[in-house]
Amino acid sequence: MSQVTKRALEQSLKNLLLKKPLTKITINDIAEDCGINRMTFYYHFKDIYDLAEWSCLEDARKALDKKRTYETWQQGFLQIFEAVQENKPFIMNVYRCVHREQVEKYLQPLVDRLLLDVLNEEVGTMRVRAEDKQFIVKIYSYIFIGLMLDWIKEEMCENPQQIVDRLAKLIKGSMFAALSRFQF
Repeated sequence: MSQVTKRALEQSLKNLLLKKPLTKITINDIAEDCGINRMTFYYHFKDIYDLAEWSCLEDARKALDKKRTYETWQQGFLQIFEAVQENKPFIMNVYRCVHREQVEKYLQPLVDRLLLDVLNEEVGTMRVRAEDKQFIVKIYSYIFIGLMLDWIKEEMCENPQQIVDRLAKLIKGSMFAALSRFQF
């Protein structure tokens, strides 16, 4: 039941964002649209930004589901772009109302997990320290998140497939090369 209520709250927020900016939406607005009382909202989320963050993370998590291998990472990234594009009014509104760092915070754990899974597959029999793997993941994560945030800032005009294809060309073989340089 809890997930059903959270999803209903998420849908109400997305509906309201089609009509007005995030900064003008109140918890009363969401509760009324959803047909619940305010206390039910607070049972699930501490504020509207908490709901927005949860919604972003859920959408990204669904987009990445089962796309965490070397063979599927491009599809995972493309699906993140597509999920963002499908929720353009919501994402643009959140992006305009919160700091870029906050949106980055939403994306970071998801992208890091995807990249770490890909990296662990690539490492094979190489011996690489965990902190070195984390460092490599962080670098690739900055690249992807930076591309995503710039794309959002530019109103999502560029074709996501082209972005992912260019990124794939840029980093092809570079993860393996980076891992081999950190081998001990």
